[in-house]
Amino acid sequence: MPPEIQLSDPEVMRDPFAVYGRAREQAPVARLVAPGFGGMWAVTRYAEARALLSDPRFEIRTESFLRPEVPDDCVPYMRTMAEMNGPEHLRLRRLVSPAFGARRAAAFRPRIEAIVDGLLDELAAHVSPEDGTVDLLAHFAQHLPMEVICEWVGIPEEDRPQWRKYGATVAAGAGAEFAAAIPGIVRGAKEAVERRRHELAGLNGASDAAPGAAADLLGDLIRAQDEDGDRLSDVEMVTLVWHVVLAGQTPTHLVANALDALLNHPEQLAALRADPSLMPGAVEELTRWAGPTLLSIPRYAAQDVVLHGVRVAKGEAVTTVIAAANRDPRAFESPDRLDVGRATPPAPHLSFAHGSHFCLGASVARIQTEVALTGLLRRFPALEAVGESPRAMDPGTWRLGGLRVRVRV
Repeated sequence: MPPEIQLSDPEVMRDPFAVYGRAREQAPVARLVAPGFGGMWAVTRYAEARALLSDPRFEIRTESFLRPEVPDDCVPYMRTMAEMNGPEHLRLRRLVSPAFGARRAAAFRPRIEAIVDGLLDELAAHVSPEDGTVDLLAHFAQHLPMEVICEWVGIPEEDRPQWRKYGATVAAGAGAEFAAAIPGIVRGAKEAVERRRHELAGLNGASDAAPGAAADLLGDLIRAQDEDGDRLSDVEMVTLVWHVVLAGQTPTHLVANALDALLNHPEQLAALRADPSLMPGAVEELTRWAGPTLLSIPRYAAQDVVLHGVRVAKGEAVTTVIAAANRDPRAFESPDRLDVGRATPPAPHLSFAHGSHFCLGASVARIQTEVALTGLLRRFPALEAVGESPRAMDPGTWRLGGLRVRVRV
């Protein structure tokens, strides 16, 4: 009999790693249930979870997401690449992927460093003059991803204040507010596409345009459409823009969780300060150990499947417990120990998923987190935690409600 986990159990909210970990050691498949929720199957172990994430018998569908009620004219823009499969998904993925490759990410690092430095400069205005404390979630981590992704996508500067508001709504998990914002989000994406198209037309007509002046996602998509209109429709382009921008808010919680973990493991923080070259590996370890994704996006069985001894009927939902898989002793040595100097494990963590739906922005998130932590530790050599940071009551996402730290005495 598979173990059953009540998602409404306060212990799941308080320490999901322990609860999900106990289920993992009992069986490779568990059952997740909650009041008013039909329940779903959950794969708990690393190898089995990784296999499921690339198993074509399980599909991400529209019902994998809580789609808000929107006006009729916005409905065509609600079906994102995340809920597509097969050739349709592959076509759009190939169009977008070049803008998110490791090479583009590395070239973009100086711009991320400039954004981080600017946010750290602005942070001074929010530091309490009485005790030298500041909430790094509210005044740094929540702002960074939107600034970065707007640069990356090519959202014009004058449009960004409104996108920042949308990003804050997404980061806060505000469902009703997000639904209310959808018409503005779609309108903003349309305007960004048209403005960027106009800018590119001007660049194409300028003989002295700098090489790489249009190196952003919008530029890539517009050029692809101009070269072959059948490759990308206007609706698909607008949908890609708003979805990429808002999905790019995930590093808010990764950066906050990573810093919180370091502050609560002073020996690991000291090791990182002593040897900054550890930072890339440290980010991988922090993403494994304290990544915000506890449960993957649900997939639905396209046929009856026997999954590690459990019969999953066609149409039933299955998720992977990332929190349990990333701490599976079958895949990672001493998995519950945070070790910023950990040798590269034989298999990668699953915080960015796996297979055809591997996180498109993983390279951006990695470099963004590296630059953010490097900048914070350099700017504030005496950085320390102030009390225990509050956690949001969310069994699917490990995220903070605040991150108050002392940046000076």
